[in-house]
Amino acid sequence: MSACIAEPEIQKRPEIGASGQVLVVEDNLVNQKVAKSLLQRLGYRVDIANNGEEGVAMWSRGDYDAIIMDCQMPVLDGYSATMQIRAMEEEMGNSGKRRLPIIALTAHAMPYDRQKCLDAGMDDYLTKPVAVGDLEDTLTRWIHAS
Repeated sequence: MSACIAEPEIQKRPEIGASGQVLVVEDNLVNQKVAKSLLQRLGYRVDIANNGEEGVAMWSRGDYDAIIMDCQMPVLDGYSATMQIRAMEEEMGNSGKRRLPIIALTAHAMPYDRQKCLDAGMDDYLTKPVAVGDLEDTLTRWIHAS
């Protein structure tokens, strides 16, 4: 089985100054390892959840700057997990915190797939295999935007 996330040779770009805590919600072990490696080399701290249910639980206990969310997972898929997180954010009120960026990372690449992610409450959408530059640019846009 091959990984759905490409792992080319990259070097951390010091001008970006990437930092932050990212939760990766992904059921595939190979994709978990590759995503964690890429994110760490970009300067992020990474936690892994094996499915949407674990992701929601970890989000509720953690302090994350972004979530990378797979869409198709057992137990609770990424769409449902995102909707639960958005509902919980609303229940808790804004309390001065910004909305947590949730970025879909999926093998589904049709235009309606992107819209389904956005309709579920995700903020952005990347397809597998993800280009490292796209991952870096997306996280920079959502985490480090003023």
